[in-house]
Amino acid sequence: MSDTSQKVAIVTGVSSGIGAAVAERLDTEGYTVYGTSRKVTEALPPSAGVTMRALDVRDDKAVRDLVDEVMGDAGRIDLLVNNAGSQLVGAIEETSLEEAKELFDVNFFGAARVTAAVLPHMRAARRGRIIFIGSVLGFLPAPFMGIYSATKHALEGYAESLDHEVRPFGIRSILVEPSFTATRLVKNQGEASQRLPAYAAVRGRMLQKFAEETERGGSAEDVAAAVLEAASASTPKLRYRVGQAKSLSRLRRFVPERLFDKTFRGRFPLDA
Repeated sequence: MSDTSQKVAIVTGVSSGIGAAVAERLDTEGYTVYGTSRKVTEALPPSAGVTMRALDVRDDKAVRDLVDEVMGDAGRIDLLVNNAGSQLVGAIEETSLEEAKELFDVNFFGAARVTAAVLPHMRAARRGRIIFIGSVLGFLPAPFMGIYSATKHALEGYAESLDHEVRPFGIRSILVEPSFTATRLVKNQGEASQRLPAYAAVRGRMLQKFAEETERGGSAEDVAAAVLEAASASTPKLRYRVGQAKSLSRLRRFVPERLFDKTFRGRFPLDA
C-alpha cells in the first residue's frame, strides 16, 4: 500500500516522448506515478519510481481494472494525464471511415474511457485534476492529418465541457496544448491505406514540412513542465499552451480569416 499522504497520478502512453517526460517529472516532484503503455515489454520506464502497467485504452475492462488496481494499492487518484495517442497521415479522401474510427478510439474515446473510470473516485474525494494532452492541431487545421486534427478538436470540446461539469466537486479538467514537439510520434505515425495520385505532390510537401517542424520543435520536458504547472496551480487555467502554440493561438484568434488562410497556406506549402 502506498503512502496515502502522497499524491497519486496515472499517466497514459509513457513509453516515450511526452508521456515519459511527464511521468518522470511527476515522479521527481513526489507523486506516486502509475504509467501505462500498450506493451510494457516495449516501454522504457522513465524512472525507477514509476510503476508500469500494460494498458490498451481501447479496452473498457482493462481500463476499469487498472483504475481499480490503483485505488486498491494507493487508495486515491489525484491526477490523470491523458496522453496516449496515435497519429495518422493522409488526405481525408484517402482515409477510410474504419481508419478514422480506429484513430478516434485511441485518441478521443481512449481518453474518455480512462476519464470515466477515474471520475467517480475523484468526485467521491472531492478533488482531482484531469489533464488532456491536446495539440495546436486542436485549434488549427491540419491538411493531410485531418482525422488526427479532428480527434484533437474533439478533445477540446470534451475537456472544456467537462471542466464546467466537475468544478463543483473540486475537480478541474485542463488542456495542455503543445506545438511541434521533437518526439518519435512522426516516425511512428500510421498512414492511410489509400494513396490517390491527385494528392501526391502537395501531400509530400506538406508532410515533409510537418516532419521538419517536428524535428526542430520544442522538448517533451517543456510539455512536462506545463503539466506540472497545471497539476499544482491553486487556480489553474483551462489551457496551457507550450512553445509556438502561444503565438499560433493569437494568430488564429485575432488575424482576419482571409489573412490567416493566406498566412497558413504560405507557411505550409499547400500551393504549387
